[in-house]
Amino acid sequence: MNTQNINELEPRSLWNNFYSLTQIPRPSGKMDEISKFLLDFGKSLGLETLQDKIGNVLIRKPATKGMEDRQSVVLQAHMDMVPQANKEVKHDFSRDPIDAYVEGEWVTARGTTLGADNGIGVAAAMAVLQSKDIAHPAVEMFITVDEETGMDGAFGLEANFLKGNILLNLDSEEEGEFCVGCAGGIDANMTFRYQETEIPKDVVAMRLTLSGLKGGHSGIDIILQRANANKLLFRLLREAVKSHGARLSSYDGGNMRNAIPREASAVISIPQKNAQSFVDFVKQKEKQFIEEYAGVEDNLTLDVAECDLPAGVMPEEIQDDLINAITACPDGVFRMIPEEEVHGVVETSSNLAIINSDGNIVEVKALLRSSVETRKEELAQMFDSLFSLAGAKVEFSGSYPGWKPNMKSPILNTFNEVYERKFGTKPHVAIIHAGLECGILGRNYPQMDMISCGPTIEHPHSPDEKVNIAAVSKFWEFLKEILANIPKK
Repeated sequence: MNTQNINELEPRSLWNNFYSLTQIPRPSGKMDEISKFLLDFGKSLGLETLQDKIGNVLIRKPATKGMEDRQSVVLQAHMDMVPQANKEVKHDFSRDPIDAYVEGEWVTARGTTLGADNGIGVAAAMAVLQSKDIAHPAVEMFITVDEETGMDGAFGLEANFLKGNILLNLDSEEEGEFCVGCAGGIDANMTFRYQETEIPKDVVAMRLTLSGLKGGHSGIDIILQRANANKLLFRLLREAVKSHGARLSSYDGGNMRNAIPREASAVISIPQKNAQSFVDFVKQKEKQFIEEYAGVEDNLTLDVAECDLPAGVMPEEIQDDLINAITACPDGVFRMIPEEEVHGVVETSSNLAIINSDGNIVEVKALLRSSVETRKEELAQMFDSLFSLAGAKVEFSGSYPGWKPNMKSPILNTFNEVYERKFGTKPHVAIIHAGLECGILGRNYPQMDMISCGPTIEHPHSPDEKVNIAAVSKFWEFLKEILANIPKK
């Protein structure tokens, strides 16, 4: 482990800002403290600082001398982060700072998400506002709230709040890659209602726990074919019901729509006579799952332990309908963009993200994504049909559009020219299978030219999240060069 302090990294101003952000709890839905921090930051610089009705923060800085005739630029990022922690780590994201540290060529965190998504983007924009030696046109640092759970800040933005001509979204995660398009999404919500029945006689209660999966970003990482804890554990439950007379009492799996679920647990009852054979069965399933995901999941663990008898179990009909629906539910890559259009990019996918019960209700939550609106609708229809047949109430919410690429974008041409001139290599222009705010922001600002860039961040939305130090430095140098080369009005 490198003993270097994050505050000693270069560029110093960016890393100092990022470290400050790691010390402020900012999971989605808990925006008060980070909002106040950003507002105080803008005011401390003597800059025009505003907050809109939904909580977005906007800070304006005038053009530097000689740059007054250039188009104005919006530096856009989001203030919230995805709260994910390994099960052995006790971390309250609403109160505890992130324990970030330098590890070789990376900055990462101990057992939790780091928040480089999108803290690095926020830190870079802050550093531009702080700078006294960077040439730039008039800039607006625009930081949105609750991007990770529904893009609330982008949806709530009013049409007259921003004044910039060009928007640089700082939320991409591959240095040297410029994003010009992304997928849209919709939340699927399925609810099973029931009344518990008495627990059968002559049974033992068992707690099943599936853990150690990599998880990750449900858009960017969906192509990696990682295991989904909910899908795996329900595969086991389906067999357990048939082979060992299992009855399901409760279930808890996943906690964020945009994170592939890494852990899941279930409490079931098993006839006493089948208890030992069931333990053997679980170990066989663990071996099977490990073999299936060899080379993909290195730490998959399936534990079974006797526990206290629960108060009751789900009615058999509800249990069977739920298990069959989850087993049949689409999860992962649904369709790729045709190769003749773009290579190796997912078009449509679903993430069976959250399943939990409380004794009266089972809630199932999924995030469906697609860069083609009609494909997104098709996938939603599949969920509606499947879960309706299973007796669940099905609702959809939070639909947001994709960002249609404009390959003739003037700012894209500038980005390509500046990058190749500065670094001697051509950048990669990409369409990503993730949700960026550009598509939503473009509805109120259709004439604004938009592009997204950022440093290399690996494993966002998981406790393995890390950001490459050299890539941050390169990203910063490029951002400064771009600001100095913004086209004239």
